[in-house]
Amino acid sequence: MNYNILVLDDEKEIADLVELYLKNENYHVFKFYESSEALNCIENNHLDMAILDVMLPDTDGFTICNKIREKYNYPIIMLTAKVDDISKIQGLSMGADDYITKPFNPLELIARVKSALRRYHNYNKDKDDTDIIEILGLTVNKKNHKCILYNEEIDLTPTEFSILWYLCENRGKVVSSEELFSQVWGEKYLDCNNTVMVHIKRLREKLHEKPKNPKFIKTVWGVGYEIEN
Repeated sequence: MNYNILVLDDEKEIADLVELYLKNENYHVFKFYESSEALNCIENNHLDMAILDVMLPDTDGFTICNKIREKYNYPIIMLTAKVDDISKIQGLSMGADDYITKPFNPLELIARVKSALRRYHNYNKDKDDTDIIEILGLTVNKKNHKCILYNEEIDLTPTEFSILWYLCENRGKVVSSEELFSQVWGEKYLDCNNTVMVHIKRLREKLHEKPKNPKFIKTVWGVGYEIEN
C-alpha cells in the first residue's frame, strides 16, 4: 500500500537518506527540516506514520509526538542521537511506538517502519472473526479493536491494543518481555525491556490499575507479565 509517511529531521542528510529509502519501498514521503511546516502538514494531510527527530532547533520531537497523540493514533518512530534510557522512556511514554538511535542502519529503520505499519493496518481494518475476551469487567474485542472497561471505552493505540490482546489471548500464562516484543513488534530485539515496560505502564494507567496491586496485568518478577484466568 502507498502509505503516507511524515519525516521530520533538521539534519538534511539524514532526512534525505530516510526519504530515499522510504521512496524505494513506494511510500509517499512528506519531508521537513522544521517543525512548524511539519505541524501544518500533520493538520492538513492524511498520514499513516511519523518519523520524528528528537532534537530540533525550534522545538523537540517529544512535543510533536504529544501533539500528534492528541488527535491521531498512527505509528510514531523517534530518531535521536540520545542513547540514555530516560530519553527513550520519555518518548515511549508520550505515545511513540519505537525509538531508534543515530547512527542507524537504514535497512533496520525500514524493517521497523514495515512492522509498525503492519500493526496499524491490522488494527484498523475490518476482521472476519468475532473474537471477544471478557475478564473481570474488561472486554477486549478483536473484531472492532475496542477495549471496554466497566462500560467505559478505553482509547488504546494499535501497539497498546496488540499488547493487551496478546496477554488476554494467553491469559493464565506468563509472557516474557522478549516474547511480547517479538509478537507485537514482529522482530527479535535485544534492547526491548524498556520499550515493553513503558507500554505496560501506559496500559495500566489507562486501565486505572493500582501500581502496587494491579487487577489485570500482573508482573511476575524476573519472568514477565500475566493476565490471570
